[in-house]
Amino acid sequence: MSGVEATEPKVEETKPAEETPATTTGETATEEKTEDSKPVTSSAVFSMFGGGAKKEKKEEEERGDTSGSAKAQRDAAKENDEDEAPESEDVHFEPVVKLTEKVEIKTNEESEEQLFKMRAKLFKFVKESNEWKERGTGDVRLLKHKENGKTRLVMRRDKTLKVCANHYIVPEMKLSPNVGSDRSWVWNAAADVSEGEPEACTLAIRFANSENANAFKDAFLQAQKENEEIFKKAEAATTEEAPAA
Repeated sequence: MSGVEATEPKVEETKPAEETPATTTGETATEEKTEDSKPVTSSAVFSMFGGGAKKEKKEEEERGDTSGSAKAQRDAAKENDEDEAPESEDVHFEPVVKLTEKVEIKTNEESEEQLFKMRAKLFKFVKESNEWKERGTGDVRLLKHKENGKTRLVMRRDKTLKVCANHYIVPEMKLSPNVGSDRSWVWNAAADVSEGEPEACTLAIRFANSENANAFKDAFLQAQKENEEIFKKAEAATTEEAPAA
């Protein structure tokens, strides 16, 4: 017995296979058959792993399309052609008016000497509305004629240079300080011609400080004194020339 037992091979025990429901096996087989029946394309595989764009790019490079597509290249070339302006020949035109020619502008101040100049603001009293209205800001000047010696007051507005005051400084004028201010003066002009025709008006002028205002007063009174002497001489000469009645 011991010899027989030693020669018999050992037989391994096999476990019975687990039973699976028939329906499950049938469905799985059907699904596998359906999936196997569909052909798998290369584009589908590339799209699953993000490789579709690389293939298209490679195909474009093989065709020579470097800007995305041949149509895009044609459109870009067409736009460049439209943007480029045709070359034109150099045309020379002679100027009608030569800029080197200077046009002389006469202001009737060429024969006068400037005695005083100061920046200020001018006002005019309007009787109808009983208020002061600004005439302009600029340089007020005292100009003395080189021939007859008479001195007049002239003021022009900034930028436009329009005249806003123009009259002789006559002896009848009285320069008075403005109420409540040490840098402004008021006077009556019997014949101001800044608007063209002689006009009687009340003017006021204001300076930046009292020093400038006092400098204007001194120059005004000096011009008034000199004009008074000139007017007296002219009046005396006129009286002598008048025929006796």
